Amino acid sequence: MYKIVRKKELNPTVTQMETEAPLVANKAKPGQFIILRVNEEGERIPLTVAGTNPAEGTVKIIFQVVGATTELLNHKKEGESIQDFVGPLGVATHTEGIKKVCIVGGGVGCAIAMPVAEEFHRQGAHVTSIIGFRNKDLLILEDEFKSFSDKLIVMTDDGSYAREGNVTVPLKEMLEAGEQFDMIITIGPLVMMKFVVAAAKPFNVPVTVSMNPIMIDGTGMCGGCRLTLVQDGKKVTKFACVDGPDFNGYEVDFDEAISRGRMYFEYERHAHEETCNLLKKSEGV
Repeated sequence: MYKIVRKKELNPTVTQMETEAPLVANKAKPGQFIILRVNEEGERIPLTVAGTNPAEGTVKIIFQVVGATTELLNHKKEGESIQDFVGPLGVATHTEGIKKVCIVGGGVGCAIAMPVAEEFHRQGAHVTSIIGFRNKDLLILEDEFKSFSDKLIVMTDDGSYAREGNVTVPLKEMLEAGEQFDMIITIGPLVMMKFVVAAAKPFNVPVTVSMNPIMIDGTGMCGGCRLTLVQDGKKVTKFACVDGPDFNGYEVDFDEAISRGRMYFEYERHAHEETCNLLKKSEGV
């Protein structure tokens, strides 16, 4: 069992937890993930490591409440425990030798992007961060990004906070003005990452994308995170959880990944509603 030592609501649908898991805390690197089960009957879900504290032996995770398991997890309180917490898994984000990087995060994907920005900052790289949200109420981790970024740009789709527009707007402006990056790393909704790649392509800037959003069981056995890459004109099949989650953005077939991701939307919605009703009944609501 893995004790929850801290819990914090970042916005109405996103929660941050710190869990005692000393073995994971000592080994996890930015970009890697863990697999957890809330209880003995629970399903396995992968969640990216959002930070570690090896001295305390704790691991930080940030998750959005979208399905049955994240709803159950969100009902856990400080001092309670999670059944399983396994990791670190996946290939860590490549950070060595990069001197100037642009981190582009969208929504809850910023929870994955933040420790990556922190690692680049620790290594002495010049970090530009662009983070985007639908509106002010969904903003998360702004102060953390300020701490790890030489330049931070915050965008909201509706203009309710900071600058109005999506994350590709300032990215295009910088590239068109002659700004040069060794690497662009983007983490967020699949559609957002697709357009970040498209914005960078005319400037031949390497782009790394995190395919964490398509992972399901985190082991490669379910096939849900199957991903088609186009390498040297040939289609190659990879698995986001085993071979990634980071990939060359120019090789990813985003249209296929987006189409497959929509297959699970209705299932997750119904499972979430059923779990909410069961929890309400158990709590006498």
